[in-house]
Amino acid sequence: MSDFTDPLAWVARAEDDYLMARSALRRKRPLTSGACFHAQQCVEKYLKAALVARGQALAKTHDLLALTTQAAQAGVVIPIDPAVLGPLSDAAVLAGYPGDRPTLDEAREALEVTRAGRRFVRRLLGLK
Repeated sequence: MSDFTDPLAWVARAEDDYLMARSALRRKRPLTSGACFHAQQCVEKYLKAALVARGQALAKTHDLLALTTQAAQAGVVIPIDPAVLGPLSDAAVLAGYPGDRPTLDEAREALEVTRAGRRFVRRLLGLK
């Protein structure tokens, strides 16, 4: 990414992840791990877009709970239940390791959380 302080640069990358998450679930055999990974990445990048739009320095973290806490301290309260953000944060790490895959329902829920975060931050930034 060329400019870490440009919210629209973060939005552009977040949209790539959003499209990847949606595409992973539309396959004949859905790729649930990939969908969850990209869902988490999308939310993370949208949160970072909101933070840089508020002039906040970004911590190098993938922890969605830490990012929402930082956003709240900057006056941006993300309307997503923290109980769903923790498992979504874990998706960024767990997707790369062998083991249990998320179920289709879990992947769909991850995408719903992503849609809510995406919609909120886009409105915050004045985007359609």
